[in-house]
Amino acid sequence: MKAVVLVGGFGTRLRPLTLDTPKQMLPVAHRPMIEWVVEHLARHEVDEVVLSLGFRPDHFISAYPDGTCCGISLSYAVEPTPLDTAGAIRFAATEAGIDERFLVVNGDVLTDADLSRLVDFHRRSGGLATISLTPVEDPSRYGVVVTDDRGKVLAFIEKPPAAEAPSNWINAGTYVVEPEFLERIPADRPCSVERETFPRMVEEGLLFALGDRSYWIDAGTPQTYVTAQLDLVGGRRGDRGLEWVAPDAVVDATAELDRAVVCSGAVVGAGSRLTECVVLPGARIGSGCSIRQSVVGPMAEVGDGTELDAWTVVGPHVRVEANSRLVGVRIPDPERSGKGSRESISEPEPSR
Repeated sequence: MKAVVLVGGFGTRLRPLTLDTPKQMLPVAHRPMIEWVVEHLARHEVDEVVLSLGFRPDHFISAYPDGTCCGISLSYAVEPTPLDTAGAIRFAATEAGIDERFLVVNGDVLTDADLSRLVDFHRRSGGLATISLTPVEDPSRYGVVVTDDRGKVLAFIEKPPAAEAPSNWINAGTYVVEPEFLERIPADRPCSVERETFPRMVEEGLLFALGDRSYWIDAGTPQTYVTAQLDLVGGRRGDRGLEWVAPDAVVDATAELDRAVVCSGAVVGAGSRLTECVVLPGARIGSGCSIRQSVVGPMAEVGDGTELDAWTVVGPHVRVEANSRLVGVRIPDPERSGKGSRESISEPEPSR
């Protein structure tokens, strides 16, 4: 089976980490996020993946120059302009010449869902498309799905207020679709699968859904980006033999790490304490720092005695001066730094 993986977005929720880098190429437990997605597909007999690309496609193409990832054949479909989710699916499938049943997955979702079971259910349902569902505590950020006892979708409600949500089962961002599904997506304009395509299919009784209580996380925010890594390394998703600290990272013997991932080439100074955080490749943490529930970007420098807390995000190549206290902020501020900019607003020297 083939799969289309949607990786073309700008990753705005993870800025400034994604000002120049697609979020699926950010490290998750010492590997690019996209590799966890493709590896999961490979476990369920997917033998070809089409990456639907938009923002900075060169990052993906240069990372996998031989056209393979995790033993799976890769092909690329680069949108000329943003086409939204349905438009991206149609464009990628058409570019790849897909003319049979295929999978679609969101590239920022990490899951252990049973895709083989989903495909089998879809075959039996006779529907045009089948959505994988997952239960969440707060469904207001997602597309809520209501089904009958046969799995036929009765309602597809995108991001309802929490008090009005008719269910806590949400669209998990994984679909099985028939090639005829593509005919329902306009070719000449952007189109949302969640807001336009699926609701129309509900009216015609052609959309089905199957719940799955397996591990699932949308890794597209600072909080969930960190949590996804803690779950992988910490064993919540099974013993995968992963290390908290990369082999070539340097952590001083007096530093204290409590559920902290330290990536390749990073340095953590004496007496620093890191808690529920991620230090990305090449970053340097000075002495006596406190880093809690935060992300330090690639090649960033955090000066001695600095405190980061409450999902602070330090962007790539940023230098934070000593004895700073940053709580719940992003530097540089994505609202002040244009897309693709390396400007820094928090340090006395220019970024490198």
